[in-house]
Amino acid sequence: MRVGELARRTGTTIRALRYYESAGLVVPRRLGNGYREYEPVAERLVSQIRELMALGLTVEQTRPFVESIAAGADDAEVRRAALDTYRSTVDGLQEQIRKLTAQRDALDARLVRAEGPAPGGLAGARLPARICYATDGKPVDFGALGPGRSVVFVLPLTGRLEVDLPTGLLEIPGARGASGQAAWFRDHHAELTAAGAARVYGLSAQPGSYLRELVHRLRLPYPLIPDPRLTLAGALPAGTVGDVTRYERLTLIIDQDVVEQVFHPIPEPAAHAREVLRWFTRRAAPPPSRRRIPASRR
Repeated sequence: MRVGELARRTGTTIRALRYYESAGLVVPRRLGNGYREYEPVAERLVSQIRELMALGLTVEQTRPFVESIAAGADDAEVRRAALDTYRSTVDGLQEQIRKLTAQRDALDARLVRAEGPAPGGLAGARLPARICYATDGKPVDFGALGPGRSVVFVLPLTGRLEVDLPTGLLEIPGARGASGQAAWFRDHHAELTAAGAARVYGLSAQPGSYLRELVHRLRLPYPLIPDPRLTLAGALPAGTVGDVTRYERLTLIIDQDVVEQVFHPIPEPAAHAREVLRWFTRRAAPPPSRRRIPASRR
């Protein structure tokens, strides 16, 4: 078949076929008039190259497969060539993963340093034993949240549809975006628990009526905790406008009643919640390791 027909049958370009020819992988015979003529097997060779490249192999790495097919090797020979190439490629990917993971961790460390220390020395501390009743009616003791990691995200304030917010309250740091953040934790609640979160709470200094309305309106699968008396004001940062005080926005990861991670400040509440899931995902994933291949199988 001619080069144009081969390109159409395999969904590739004439330029790519020229490249495969220059690499010695799919070589046509030359007719007396100078035209290229491809054997029927060329269609299989090109398809094999394209399939393997879609899996991440380079053109050169497809050579053992292509040469085995072109030579009419039996299935056992093709299989041996395939296994060697697959193992080598997997090892290369594992090494790339290791390098990218180290690069990401280094950038994360720089990000933490750039954001500054956690407010009030919260990281590594214990919250005081204070009991509040959540919107589901159950008591929550901040000094004994239970085994496993708990997510406690702080909502400075949330409005109600029929009530205007008092003037100036939106000037409290991180006050805007409470509903969006609560909705994100709702939409990804199952992912968080699957990634290792034992429980999720939202905390606010607003009265329970505001938080119960929010739970009902957004259909939240986790409870919110009203703390209008600001019983945690000595531990958590708060802002005051006029005579009204509200907690600033932050998120705590608490493990075995010790604050393991603090997210603060949170300039974009809805986007921030993805950081929490990413934090859990990184800790749930096993570290990449290179699988050694016996010399006899290389």
